Amino acid sequence: MSCILLGDYESVSRLNIPMFLERVSAGFPSPAEDYVEKTIDLNELCIQHPAATFFVRVQGESMVEAGIYPGDVLVVDRSLRAKHGDIIIASLESEMTVKQLHLTPPPVRLLPRNSAYRPITVEGDMVMEVFGVVTNVIRSLKRGGQG
Repeated sequence: MSCILLGDYESVSRLNIPMFLERVSAGFPSPAEDYVEKTIDLNELCIQHPAATFFVRVQGESMVEAGIYPGDVLVVDRSLRAKHGDIIIASLESEMTVKQLHLTPPPVRLLPRNSAYRPITVEGDMVMEVFGVVTNVIRSLKRGGQG
């Protein structure tokens, strides 16, 4: 898993993109509305704590049942305290991984969300550090060489 750190957030210019008031139907088509509700900034939409946020590109398929696929970019917030059930970025024995945190009942486990993979039980003198909680997934439907 490669890591892309968010640099100086304050120096990033705002990019306001039109946001349509009408929601798009994923079922039957509805008549399109011809006006824009407002503009949104994707940084504002995806990042709550800029100074504590970083991005990580996903490698591997252990989280596909959670809707996280190879090549996706995860938005990770270091300021959030990880709770049972959160999807987190952790370092386990110095290896970075994205998994679902399982705290109860003990022991702590890191659960893949792909039935082809086994849960990881944190036990004994294993060293695990939580780097942050995944808050958003960014996916390109046109991969264009992404990995």
